[in-house]
Amino acid sequence: MTPPQRRRREPDPEPTPQPPQEGEGKNPERLYIITGPDGERAPLDLVTLIVARAEPPSSATPEQLAVLRMCRAPLAVAEVSAYLSLPFSVVTVLLTEMLAAELVQARAPIVRQHLPDRSLLEAVMNGLQRL
Repeated sequence: MTPPQRRRREPDPEPTPQPPQEGEGKNPERLYIITGPDGERAPLDLVTLIVARAEPPSSATPEQLAVLRMCRAPLAVAEVSAYLSLPFSVVTVLLTEMLAAELVQARAPIVRQHLPDRSLLEAVMNGLQRL
């Protein structure tokens, strides 16, 4: 009977790095710097439209500059949050500061029910053409 042969152990291969999950890998100090110490918020929801009102001041932060560039045309708060890769709560604090400085304007979204019916508009147009 022969003794079992020892096998040389090879090092385990390096695991492939996984992309960070939602909320992982974020630097909370960076979020605090963006929002500031007070962290007050305007009553904004995900579908509130944000529109730039002014040119960026020289003292604007990079996030404020990005918001002003994006919001030349109306953009929802949820979209701003997604494009900046920042949590909604941080974006609302950032937008609150910008609203107070009158750099942006918040507008309610256009609700489809408040628009007139297309068939009614066509009927009015046909009636005017007959005159």
